Amino acid sequence: MEKKNVDPRILALCEKVTKKRPKTVIDHILKHGYITTEELQETYSYDHPPRAARDVREEGVPLETFRIESNRTGRKIGAYRFADPAKIKRGRIGGRKAFSKAFKDALIERYGEFDALTAQRVEGRYLQIDHRVPYEVAGDGEHDEDNLDAYMLLDASSQRAKSWSCEHCQNWTELLEENTCRTCYWAFPESYTHVAMIEVRRADLQWDAEEVKLFDRLADEAKREGISVSALIKRKLQG
Repeated sequence: MEKKNVDPRILALCEKVTKKRPKTVIDHILKHGYITTEELQETYSYDHPPRAARDVREEGVPLETFRIESNRTGRKIGAYRFADPAKIKRGRIGGRKAFSKAFKDALIERYGEFDALTAQRVEGRYLQIDHRVPYEVAGDGEHDEDNLDAYMLLDASSQRAKSWSCEHCQNWTELLEENTCRTCYWAFPESYTHVAMIEVRRADLQWDAEEVKLFDRLADEAKREGISVSALIKRKLQG
């Protein structure tokens, strides 16, 4: 693919990308028109191709996913190419903006050293700043370190759980409606009407210190009955 055949709006964004992984993906697409998951893994040693594609999208460059036949195996595999420039969203040029240490300190002062999803105490150094409404939906156009309400503090496991659920949500993949995220458990566990567009309710529990013995008893009972701990807890609550 020659640069002259790339929409100038897309090209302008591509030329601003300097980070190694998204730039590698972009350069390959500029040269070949697309890049496959197979190439990402075998040529560039990226074990998780969707993450590499996500890096490009976070830099503001819209990609679309399609299926193509592998030259090596003949099987259908995923591939990425530039998407319609109309899908360029505000606030994406240059990728995510880094948060200052002072901002994290302000969030800890506001919310305490707690994971927002589990409400469990976590040392501040292990907490990570997360957009309540995912960056992929809202972008970073309103990156505002005075707006503490737009962010939450999560430990690594909670952030992975949120990312996995959000990435499989229709609002992330298709709709991109900020208001849908604002009523989701992953954005506001304090008050929500759905979890990734599914009408469910969640309660994340953690047993600490002496409480571990109680959990172990529950786990043993659940194992004897052939059910999960959560199913056992529900049954006990139902009386």
